[in-house]
Amino acid sequence: MTYKDYTQEAVTLLQALISTPSVSRDEKAAADVLQKQIKAWGLPCKRIGNNLIVAKRLSKKKPTLLLNAHIDTVKPVATWTRHPFEPVVEDGKLYGLGANDCGGGLVSLLQAYRILMQEKELPYNIIYVASCEEEVSGPNGFSAVLPHLPTIDVAIVGEPTEMQPAIAEKGLMVIDGTAHGKSGHAARDEGVNAIYEALDDLQWLRHYKFSKVSPLLGETKATVTMIHAGTQHNVIPDKMEFVIDVRTNEYYQNEYLFAFLQKHMKSELKARSFRLHSSCISQDHPLIKKCIRMKMKPFGSPTLSDQALMPFPSFKLGPGASSRSHAADEYIGIDEIQQAIKTYVKLIRKGR
Repeated sequence: MTYKDYTQEAVTLLQALISTPSVSRDEKAAADVLQKQIKAWGLPCKRIGNNLIVAKRLSKKKPTLLLNAHIDTVKPVATWTRHPFEPVVEDGKLYGLGANDCGGGLVSLLQAYRILMQEKELPYNIIYVASCEEEVSGPNGFSAVLPHLPTIDVAIVGEPTEMQPAIAEKGLMVIDGTAHGKSGHAARDEGVNAIYEALDDLQWLRHYKFSKVSPLLGETKATVTMIHAGTQHNVIPDKMEFVIDVRTNEYYQNEYLFAFLQKHMKSELKARSFRLHSSCISQDHPLIKKCIRMKMKPFGSPTLSDQALMPFPSFKLGPGASSRSHAADEYIGIDEIQQAIKTYVKLIRKGR
């Protein structure tokens, strides 16, 4: 088979996946489609919930490389001008929900795996994992797969990066804040206004600058994104609730930042999770060095992926553009898929 043949098979599979809605936490039907095709190609496939693991020819003498991409999608936005679940190819582009994020990476990595398994000698053991619940960082996604994997030395995550290596990624921590006051009648200036109690905290968050700035990811930022207070116009609010979106660079652990914010804010704070840390891989890693020799340019990515759940070195490298993700009329170029397959194979196989 030629690369053109593998590309056409990848496109056909991606069309089938687009036709099968797979919004996060509802990926069973799409996982069924992918599992059926993997088995039809004669590959071993282990299923953990709606996650699929493909692995063979593992040697204890070689490091292990994980190829990962996700099956699930976000919900379609209202501004689609096409049917999001009807895959259409026009002018060399495949349109449909999940085509770019990250169906292109999902099928390209699978085809690269098939090609590489025909090589007599590889520098790595290779494991392919198609995971679910990535868009919601759910517990039944990549986290559920981890206990079933051998020791992983490095991972390639097939998120859309225009086939440039994202060697660092911002982490995420969502914090629920509550400022407390005391209710009273607004006309008599009674009580303690919880909104006013929170103002100092909000102003401090707005202006505070975390000192450690990453050359790849820039600043760590804490942004208030939601506020709720009050019951009616003439009642002093006794509680104000707000949400802080914290995006960390590789210099700050979520637990440290949470403790730091608690120390400097009067409001009651509660983190929803600490698990989505920033991630990075050294530019001295052999795969990154090879990326550079192949004229790729490493960069830092502001968007979150399953990398945050990986306790081993990893980087994002996939077809498509991040700007198309979660947008109306999402698409992936057919040529982008073909180029991705070729690039993955060249990057992973032996030689320069």
